Amino acid sequence: MRTLRSSGALVAAAALSLLAAPAAHATPPGDNGTVKIHDAKTGEELRKNEPHVCSFYLDAFGFDGAQEVDWKIVEMPPTGTKGKLADSGSLTLDAEGHGRTDDKTLPDGHYKLVWNFDGEHGEAKHKVFWTDCEDEGEPSEQPSGSPSEEPSGKPSEEPTTEPTSSDSAAPTAAPSPSANGGGDLAETGSSAPVGAISAVAAALVGAGGYLLARRRKVQQH
Repeated sequence: MRTLRSSGALVAAAALSLLAAPAAHATPPGDNGTVKIHDAKTGEELRKNEPHVCSFYLDAFGFDGAQEVDWKIVEMPPTGTKGKLADSGSLTLDAEGHGRTDDKTLPDGHYKLVWNFDGEHGEAKHKVFWTDCEDEGEPSEQPSGSPSEEPSGKPSEEPTTEPTSSDSAAPTAAPSPSANGGGDLAETGSSAPVGAISAVAAALVGAGGYLLARRRKVQQH
């Protein structure tokens, strides 16, 4: 009888030890959540860490309902001073242990998130990440402000009309000789000797005729 009682006690003790073992190794309440770095364009439901971001937010999952969280982001080498505070804040998670911060921006560099919460039994949650907004600011194509073509340096069109011939701008006719009187004077000067010679010749003819008539008259007497 005593043997049966002893055997029963041993079995009960073994069963209790097996039941207690999982509880001993289970995550303590409050430490079973996780936090992720999310790009500002990433949805809250995505449980994926994104360690290279520009604008970002902190997204927590699986913590105890209504848990209070205090977080801070510190600088990390090689871009910053190790442990120097870059940003901090607090957050109250919802009934399902989920919550997120507002969108954040930090100067390009290397950072570490430290996530402390009520009821934690171990170390705070940590995430190391980089911010790099310079790459996102580079345009995928050449800037639209640059000229699409090189300037030709010439007018786009030739003049529709060409200047009229030089004749139209020149006087329509050359001045006549009478305009300044020079032509008539030259003509008169050249014809003056001819007139005088004609007068002398006429006088000589007349005189010759007179003498001839008189001579005939004398011969008749």
